Amino acid sequence: MGSRTPTFPLNAWYAAAWDAEVKRELLARTICNKKVVLYRTQDDRAVALEDACWHRLVPLSMGRLKGDEVQCAYHGLRFNARGRCTFMPSQDTINPSASVRSFPVVEKHRFVWIWPGDPALADPALVPDLHWNHDPAWAGDGKVIHAACDYRLIVDNLMDLTHETYIHGSSIGNDAVAEAPFDVTHGERTATVTRWMVDIDPPPFWRAQLGKPGNVDRWQIIRFEAPCTVAIDVGVAPTGTGAPQGNRKEGVSMVVINTITPATDKTCHYFWANVRDYRIHEQRVTTDIRDSITKVFREDEIIVEAQQRAIDEHPDHVFYNLNIDAGALWARRLIDRLIEAETGGAPALPVAAE
Repeated sequence: MGSRTPTFPLNAWYAAAWDAEVKRELLARTICNKKVVLYRTQDDRAVALEDACWHRLVPLSMGRLKGDEVQCAYHGLRFNARGRCTFMPSQDTINPSASVRSFPVVEKHRFVWIWPGDPALADPALVPDLHWNHDPAWAGDGKVIHAACDYRLIVDNLMDLTHETYIHGSSIGNDAVAEAPFDVTHGERTATVTRWMVDIDPPPFWRAQLGKPGNVDRWQIIRFEAPCTVAIDVGVAPTGTGAPQGNRKEGVSMVVINTITPATDKTCHYFWANVRDYRIHEQRVTTDIRDSITKVFREDEIIVEAQQRAIDEHPDHVFYNLNIDAGALWARRLIDRLIEAETGGAPALPVAAE
């Protein structure tokens, strides 16, 4: 039996949880086919350990916290935040090999990030830039979707927003999205799709956000950072007020934050947030937008999960690409390059994004 071709690199930062999800209790999560248990120490530091006791492999997430240590539910072995065993029942001598893996962890942009690969390469500077999620000049909120699909299907979905016309026609989509031209550029770790829709009738969601009558100039600037983060600069402004030339003062802008973490080869954790630069002190607006976008993303979830089931049923199917797939194709190439660098392809260390 041949070895499985990896679908994701390990030497990368992946969002493991929203910061508020990690508490003084044990949280089990699967990240890149690795079972992990997350918790906070008494000084509020996030910790990620392998979720399997050294002794009999019982999940540590079934145990409990004793101070800053995890106590196994089966025989009471305790492991500190570095993964070292500090207690064994009925003996004073602790086997020096008794440990579980401790993963590098960074908290940034309201997420707890984990590095499942070589810890020597875990440079915090490589955490994707999602600063809008905590910038006081922006306001918003988001959620996590635990989707039953390959994480790359969600990346594909985000890199080609023409689907808004057909899946989200009652909210954020209309014919203009599918009709407008777009440009695709790429760098060493990034791919960007830029689409302007000039002098169009805004869809319902955007008409409500702008709060003004008349046609608009609408933009979607999608920036992918390998292996799995997509930040989308979106908004509308009244036609003729200069938005295509860089003057957005008469309009409203949002950034749709997306970072998708492989759980297994066919499941993933999809962390998203929608943040805005207007009416930033109105919590009701934040809640209303979050709830609206939750419904929109549920429509996407249904599609990509159905797509995954169809792929499983047709493993030999060859996909043909359209012009609209250009951004997704570049994202896939960049992911593949990272995988190749880890598995014997061109040697490369992670580099900071452009």
